[in-house]
Amino acid sequence: MLNDYLIVEKSALPDYFIKVVEARRLLESGVYSQVIDAVHAVGISRSTYYKYKDRILEPNQLTVGRKASLMLQLSHEAGMLTKVLAAVSGCNANVLTITQSLPIHGKANIMLSLDLSQIRRGIDQMTADLSAIDGVENVRLLALE
Repeated sequence: MLNDYLIVEKSALPDYFIKVVEARRLLESGVYSQVIDAVHAVGISRSTYYKYKDRILEPNQLTVGRKASLMLQLSHEAGMLTKVLAAVSGCNANVLTITQSLPIHGKANIMLSLDLSQIRRGIDQMTADLSAIDGVENVRLLALE
C-alpha cells in the first residue's frame, strides 16, 4: 500500500495541490459550506478540487505514523517520570510501553512506545514540550510507524 505514496516537500508541488488542501480546510472548518465558495476563495476550479481532493493528504491525515518510540535521558530525581508522563498525556498521546534503565551517574534512560492516534499536536511539538521539562536532558525520536 505505501509503495503508491511519496512524501514531497510542498515547494516542489504545483500551486494547485496546496490550494486543494486549503479549500478542503476551509470546508472542514465551516468557513465555507459550498465547494464553489471555497475553491473561488483559493483560486482553483471545482474540477481541480474534485480531481485531487481525495488524493492529497497532509501527514496528520494519514493512518500511518500513529505509533512512536522515544528515548529520553532524565536526571535521577523523584517525580521525573511523572512529569514526563503528564506531558505525554497532556498531548493526548497514549503510553503503550515504558522501559527504564537503572540510574547511572545521576541519569536514567527511558524508552516510551506511544500511540499517537489521538494526539492533539504534532510529534515535533510533543518532543519540544518534553525537552522543556526541567530535568529532561535529551529527547530523541527513535521510530515512527
